[in-house]
Amino acid sequence: MPGSGNKSFSGHSLKISALILVLLVLILTDLKSGSGNYSVKQILSVLFSENDGSSLWLNINQFRIPRIITAFVAGIALSVSGLQMQTLFRNPLAGPYILGISSGAGLGVALVVLGLPGLFAYSVFSTANNLVLIVAAWLGSAIVMMIIMTVSFRIKSIMTILVLGIMLGSGISAIISILQYFSKEAALKAFVVWTMGSLSGVNPEQIPFLIFGFIAGLLIAIGIVKPSNLILLGEDYAKTMGVNIRTYRTWVLLSTVLLTGTVTAFCGPIAFIGIAVPHISRMLSKTTRNGILLIYSALIGASVLILSDIFSQLPGSDLILPINAITSIIGIPVVVWIVFRKKN
Repeated sequence: MPGSGNKSFSGHSLKISALILVLLVLILTDLKSGSGNYSVKQILSVLFSENDGSSLWLNINQFRIPRIITAFVAGIALSVSGLQMQTLFRNPLAGPYILGISSGAGLGVALVVLGLPGLFAYSVFSTANNLVLIVAAWLGSAIVMMIIMTVSFRIKSIMTILVLGIMLGSGISAIISILQYFSKEAALKAFVVWTMGSLSGVNPEQIPFLIFGFIAGLLIAIGIVKPSNLILLGEDYAKTMGVNIRTYRTWVLLSTVLLTGTVTAFCGPIAFIGIAVPHISRMLSKTTRNGILLIYSALIGASVLILSDIFSQLPGSDLILPINAITSIIGIPVVVWIVFRKKN
């Protein structure tokens, strides 16, 4: 009935508006967080002023804003990737980190950083190397995703696919360990810092590279919302409704590779956002409609990662905790909840 549709839309509009408000508050809080204690008035004045060479302007525009943009983009990218993978595999524990997609991207970066130390040891994320790192991360994540999808064509057991993803991740970690053992000290140090996960390593010149891969992957995810809803009802039903399963899986692969690979190249492997946020979105939205879940996942993912960034900054200190540690603390309870909820 038309009335019920409007009511449903109104309910989601209120929740989405609340999530947008929470996100804006977190962004402002993150702008204020850090070693310098700036007032809201100071921050707003800097945002709408030209470069005056002051330490305040440089701190806000060269460090804090790029970090917040990175958190915003990474949170959305990983959450949308997780939502797509859970839809494709119909597996509540699927996600780019659990299934080894992030590990594959990490292997691509490791081969570049540790395998070409003369070029990358001292300036891993210099502007000249951005494209190489992104492509390497894309290829690494694509290879892992293709292996998992190939197995999923032949084996229908959700648990088998999950175990395969975990084994692939472990095998990739072993290969990376061997590369680390034979690498030079400078390259090793740079790569180890990268593996801890960081939102602070992206400078203003690198933001366009990050946003390009993000937008490309997100547009694909938006474009396959309708077949995603049909896939949830079963592949046989989706086929009867005209969905080409092979084409759909290819688009999911491309979107996931672009989103996860790009974020991992710049930020390192970030755990549990991709698996936890889609479940939080379902719980809050109380719907299985993929288009609505995509909006919820994007807003919640951005908010969770910005909140993690706030927690990672030690008050009164220039030190910043690894973002991976914070997201793990937030995400692990959600995963435990999923396991106990699905125990039957």
